[in-house]
Amino acid sequence: MTSTASHGRTDVSSGTPRLGVAMVGHAFMGNAHSQAWRTAPRFFDLLLRPDLAVLVGRDPDRSAHAADRLGWASAETDWRRVVERDDIGLVDICTPGDTHAEIAVAALEAGKHVLCEKPLANSVVEAEAMAEAASAAASRGVRSMVGFTYRRVPAVGLARRLVAEGRIGRIRHVRAQYLQDWLADPAVPMSWRLRKDKAGSGALGDIGAHIIDLTQYITGRHITGVSALLETFVHERPLPGQSSPTATGGALSGAGGEGTGEVTVDDAAVFVGRFDGGALATFEATRFALGRKNAIRIEINGSQGSLAFDFEDMNVLEFFDGTDPAPTAGFRRILVTEPEHPYVAAWWPPGHGLGYEHGFVHQVVDLVNAIASGEDPAPSFADGLRVQRVLDAVQRSAAAHSAWTEIPADGR
Repeated sequence: MTSTASHGRTDVSSGTPRLGVAMVGHAFMGNAHSQAWRTAPRFFDLLLRPDLAVLVGRDPDRSAHAADRLGWASAETDWRRVVERDDIGLVDICTPGDTHAEIAVAALEAGKHVLCEKPLANSVVEAEAMAEAASAAASRGVRSMVGFTYRRVPAVGLARRLVAEGRIGRIRHVRAQYLQDWLADPAVPMSWRLRKDKAGSGALGDIGAHIIDLTQYITGRHITGVSALLETFVHERPLPGQSSPTATGGALSGAGGEGTGEVTVDDAAVFVGRFDGGALATFEATRFALGRKNAIRIEINGSQGSLAFDFEDMNVLEFFDGTDPAPTAGFRRILVTEPEHPYVAAWWPPGHGLGYEHGFVHQVVDLVNAIASGEDPAPSFADGLRVQRVLDAVQRSAAAHSAWTEIPADGR
């Protein structure tokens, strides 16, 4: 197989080869990915036209309803049958982490390109197997990518560009936070995200993985060691469907569900680290920061300047130029909506901001055009493995009472 194989028919009206896409999973991420697959070819010139061929879910009725609602041509309940189909060229994995490795490896071995949600896996062993399968598949022209979509926020792309151009000099400090509050109420019921066997870890892998990837992406550097603390604040939660009092005196009600379930993952992670090149770093990931809904906060201090980004003001990048004269020096608020900024030219006039969903669209654009061009997209499964090694080091450090834990450059 070559990387330009479309596994689908040609769009007669445009002459653009089609790429048959199958999506496994249709919850939160499935919704976001579906919108992106539908929207990307309408705003960007894609070298392959995505064909939303089949959505895969466990329940036939729910899957059929989701397929109809989200714009997929059909529904299926067995991903194995989908992987065998000749009309499918790409498998998009939007399932809990415990299924990523099995689906991704099978799809790659069957010659299907793969997009897999983050974190890549639930363990380093699984991530290594996925990276090895991706490397073997790449030699046959089969591409793979892990879904760290925040890389595709235009302000983040601009930050990476400024660092690469040397605008802030040598990097000295990296500060990263991912703050949410959706679990702060002890009455919020159990979900798969609170089970280690399904999710691998809690806030660490769910949202901490994003800031690990973002800081490495923006700086072009790798984390080499960490010292960490993990904490679980609420150890038991009501099972889904059980009526439970909320912090405001209401109820979370529904059919079925009795008793409580044990939370087996972390609620919050805090760790310090060091990057190759010597920069110091602090990281915080929590789902208990009341008032913070989706606050990804990155600040990078260099020898000649600083950058600051907050996703809750996602169209803005703050830039401090240390070469400015002191009387007029200060952080510059850059509204990242100009056509010269990453991805923006395909969208709206300057000042008309983008939103959360646009990162997923940009992900589709980069992936599809890389496949058509015979190039390896980024972030690769190898990049996902590197993040997985950091997650693993954080867990091992916390278990060893914050002991400094190295992450060798060769990954061993």
